[in-house]
Amino acid sequence: MSGPAGPDWIVVVMGSLPLWLLIFIFVSASVVIWFAGIQLSRKTNILDKRFHLGSALGGLILLAIATNLPELAITVSAAISGDLEVAVGNILGGIALQTVVLVVLDVFGVKGKHPLTYKAASLTLVIEAVTVVAVLAVVIAGSQMPSGVVFARLTPGAVLIAVVWVVGLLLVQRAQKHLPWQEEGEAPESQSEPRGHSKAKSQDDSTKTKGTGASVAVFAVAAVATLIAGVVLEQSGSAAADQLGLSGVLFGATVLALATSLPEISTGLASVSQGDYKLAVSDIFGGNAFLPVLFLLAVLISGKAVLPQAQATDIYLTALAILLTVVYLLGLLFRPQRRIARMGADSLVVLVLYALGVAGLFVVAGG
Repeated sequence: MSGPAGPDWIVVVMGSLPLWLLIFIFVSASVVIWFAGIQLSRKTNILDKRFHLGSALGGLILLAIATNLPELAITVSAAISGDLEVAVGNILGGIALQTVVLVVLDVFGVKGKHPLTYKAASLTLVIEAVTVVAVLAVVIAGSQMPSGVVFARLTPGAVLIAVVWVVGLLLVQRAQKHLPWQEEGEAPESQSEPRGHSKAKSQDDSTKTKGTGASVAVFAVAAVATLIAGVVLEQSGSAAADQLGLSGVLFGATVLALATSLPEISTGLASVSQGDYKLAVSDIFGGNAFLPVLFLLAVLISGKAVLPQAQATDIYLTALAILLTVVYLLGLLFRPQRRIARMGADSLVVLVLYALGVAGLFVVAGG
């Protein structure tokens, strides 16, 4: 992240504010994103049922977009201003940390003696994890393409990312209906209720109290609030980081990424608290697979190849995200039964790898 993106007057205003006020604005925007994210998740579930969108479209597309509105806002703002490095850093910098959100859910959300991946184990989630890895692999390949390869405001890498994402959605939808495996790909002793049962309960409770129009209105207000808060979050955070002398890349990959991951944390904890472990994991994988699709939007807005703007730190974080996803993929297959420090062995490995990855990021950024 090279600096705040957006209208010049906003950048100037943020740059002139004292540090304490910037921190206050940053925290306030984070609070808005947290509560707006909860409402977005709830209303997405209701609208999914009211408009009969289906599990793939409603759960994996609409909710993925809703919980990633902060990243969407920052990407659009950066693409409009022509600061493509910010767009790339924003998209790729947050995926690794959003994977670490599963550690948070494992430690603070899961109850009982078994960890998250033991209870959530499902071949459908394995397919979602593979989709994340496939999308990120295309990101790395696309970053090596010449920047002049642009046709009709499109680039091969951005288009292929969207195609891989759509194919992944179709495979997940098919897997949810039928898999030619024992128990339809569901592991023994995993959650007894079907995935999404917490959504169904929320829908039933909300249907009794609010109509479709009210749900649409709340969704729209929460979406606008999240968009605005996302831009304010990025700009106030970048200005504060500059005053503190923090590296923009390191700040973007840690503090800013954590703040923009608040919707995933809030919705994930809500799902896990109701025993819907599969939905919680699916939301994280679904959001991580969707984020690189924003490159297509950035290319359409800017008319330039975005992926070749990726810096060494961006590719480093992408590789780290792939590694963390593979660890959880293996966790879903091997299903660790013991909890160490209130988390599964896979979550512990992910936490250690992420800490080491951030330490390595200092070296990459400094080099």
